[in-house]
Amino acid sequence: MDFAEISAVSGVYFIGIGGVSMSALAMCLYDKGLKVRGSDAQESAFTHKLRGYGIPVSIGEDEPIWEELVVVTGAILPEHRQLRKALGENKKILSRAELLGAVAGEFPHTVSVAGCHGKTTTCCMLAHILKENGKPFTCHIGGEDLELGNYHSEGDGYFVTEACEFKRSFLELKSEIGVVLNCDRDHTDCYKTKAELLAAYREFAAKSEKAVVNADDVNARSIPHVLSFGMHNGDIRATSLRCDREIYTFTVEEKGIPVVRIRLNVVGIFNVMNALASYACARLLGLSAEEIKRGIENFHGVKRRFERVGTFCGVPLICDYAHHPREIAATLYTAQRITEGKVRLVFQPHTYTRTRDLMDEFIGALSKADAPVIYSTYAAREGYDFEGSAVRLTGMIPSAVYISSPKRLSDYLKRKVQPRDLILVLGAGNIYEIARSIVDKK
Repeated sequence: MDFAEISAVSGVYFIGIGGVSMSALAMCLYDKGLKVRGSDAQESAFTHKLRGYGIPVSIGEDEPIWEELVVVTGAILPEHRQLRKALGENKKILSRAELLGAVAGEFPHTVSVAGCHGKTTTCCMLAHILKENGKPFTCHIGGEDLELGNYHSEGDGYFVTEACEFKRSFLELKSEIGVVLNCDRDHTDCYKTKAELLAAYREFAAKSEKAVVNADDVNARSIPHVLSFGMHNGDIRATSLRCDREIYTFTVEEKGIPVVRIRLNVVGIFNVMNALASYACARLLGLSAEEIKRGIENFHGVKRRFERVGTFCGVPLICDYAHHPREIAATLYTAQRITEGKVRLVFQPHTYTRTRDLMDEFIGALSKADAPVIYSTYAAREGYDFEGSAVRLTGMIPSAVYISSPKRLSDYLKRKVQPRDLILVLGAGNIYEIARSIVDKK
C-alpha cells in the first residue's frame, strides 16, 4: 500500500503500539489526520505518551478491531488473538516496516540511517541540524532524544529515520540518502552468514539515490557510494582531536581541506563517528559547515546512551543501550577513562541467539571489566537456550557474577561499591527499568 491508500482507510489499528517505532508511526499518522488506536501487552512510558497525544491504547489482546487497516510489529507472534481475528476478517495487514516505507515515501527528502551501532544518535544529530537551521523536518527515532523524543515533526520537507536490518525491514525504504554506519554481524537469527548480511546492506544502499558509508569499516566502504566518512579514511574526516574527560573537539576535513571545528556535548570517541556521518548527510542536503556545526553542538544526548539516571550509594549510575560486543567495549572504555575508582559493570544479554553466536566476542569485551555482573537474559522473542544464556556466559568469564533479581543486584552493589566508583548498566532489555528502580531516592 502507498500512503494515498493508507490515508483513504476509515482507521488504522496498531498491534504492539507501545514500541518505540510503532508509537512514533502512530503519532505521525495521527498528525496527518488519520484515526488511530492500538493495543500493547503492557503499560509503558510510550503508552502513556500516546494517550496524552490523544491516541487510545488498550492493554491485552481482547479489544475488537473495527478499523480497515491493521499495522503489526515484528514482535507479534502469529497466534496473537487480535492478529488471528483480523486475518480471519480479511482486514488489510501491514508490517511496521511496510508502513515506515510508505510514510517515508511521502517526503521529498528522506535520510535513512542503517548500521549495527549508532543509528539513534546519528538520526538525532541530523534532526538537531535541521531544527537549528529552521528546516521543515520530521524524525522517526528508535530511541528517545533528550529534547525531541522518539518522534518530532516541524514540517514535511525532510524525513529522518532509522533503518533497521532486522528481518531485512530496511529494504522497504527508498531514500534520497541511505547511510551505512557499519556492517557488524548481528541478528544472527536472520542472517546465517556475514555474506548474507552484507548483501542486505548493499541492497539497502542500492535503493537510495545517494549512499554514504563509513570508510573505516572494510565492508561498508566496499558498498558503492557517493560520499564516505571516517577517522582514518574517507572524504569527510575528523582530525586534530582533543579530549577533555571523553568530550571531544575535532576539525572536520573535507577531502583533505580543514573546514570547521566542532565540540561535542556527548561523551565517547564513537560519537565523533556519529557526528561525521550526520555531517556528511547534511552536506549532501545542502547545509553549510557552520550550519551543521550549530546543530551538532546543540545535541545533548539520547536516553539510554550513556545516560546518568541517578546515583546508587552516592556514586553515579550510568545506563547505556549497548548490547553488542563492540558497543560494550566502546562504552566500557569511555567509562573507565572518566572514572577515578572502578567501573562496576552490569550487563543484561539481549536474546539467546545473539549471545550464543557472538559468545567469544562477548567474553572478550566483558573480560575487560573488573568482576562484571551478568544479569539474567532478556529473551525478547525467543525461547530458552542454555548455549546462549546468561548463566553460560557467566561461566565463561572467571571473575563474572550471575544475578537474576533486582533485590540481589541492589544487595550485591551495596557490598561492592566504593567512593569514586561508577556503575555502568548495559543492555537493551528491561535492565534500564531495573536500574532506575534501585537508584538513591531524593
